[in-house]
Amino acid sequence: MSSRLPCAALLLTTAAMCADAHAAAPSPEPAKVMMLGVFHFENPGLDVVKSEVVDVTTDDNQAYLIGLATRIAAFHPTDVLVECEPSAQPVQDAAYAAWRDGTAALTVDETQQIGFRVAKAAGLPGVTCFDEGDVHWNGEPLFAYVGAHAPAQKVAMDAVFAALSARTTREQTTLPLHELLRLTNDAERDRENKDLYLFTNAVDAGGSFVGADASASWWHRNFRMYANVQKAAAPGHRVLVIAGAGHTAILKDLLAIDGARQAEDVTGYLMP
Repeated sequence: MSSRLPCAALLLTTAAMCADAHAAAPSPEPAKVMMLGVFHFENPGLDVVKSEVVDVTTDDNQAYLIGLATRIAAFHPTDVLVECEPSAQPVQDAAYAAWRDGTAALTVDETQQIGFRVAKAAGLPGVTCFDEGDVHWNGEPLFAYVGAHAPAQKVAMDAVFAALSARTTREQTTLPLHELLRLTNDAERDRENKDLYLFTNAVDAGGSFVGADASASWWHRNFRMYANVQKAAAPGHRVLVIAGAGHTAILKDLLAIDGARQAEDVTGYLMP
């Protein structure tokens, strides 16, 4: 009996040490997510609001973008999410590897100008496509209805879009790049962006609800995009999301009410 006591004591001590070690092991921190809203550096002209776009390839703008990538890399991102469809991931992987290895130059678009640079500065193997291509903003029925049945609404819509296009062109041709990016991440601009969908939301209310359905389709797409953000932003991860400001205006709202993730404000990283 006495010979068994030391063994029993040893087992108890070992169990207590294991329990203490388990209790002392810290749980992963909640994921942190930084949203960077951008205008499209290489604008294909597909948006309703048309404008000229600043040339990001000038020496001054290239110096700014290099500095921006360095500053954002100090956030220590574990993932860089960019606005491309998952089917394009192999293309992005090959492009990143070619640029990183010095066999290709960066293209003009923000995925490479910012995303690739941040990923390299943070020591990451590449960027991750998180866009959603199966659901799009379904605006065509809305425009068709307004053109056929709501002439006053059409005049008002055309005036709003023309004014926004003129303002955007004025800003793109006069403001420095850091100020343009500050505006695409400004809370008032986010509110204004989302308000455009409320502006047409009541079209044919009580009938076809063509306005509300168009607005809902845009939120539908962004809910899917945020699901991809959630997938990447597991506990302990630090995720940079780079997307058009029309997306981040909504994605920020979803992040703000997401109890499992914390937002990191990008504003302080934007100033040179």
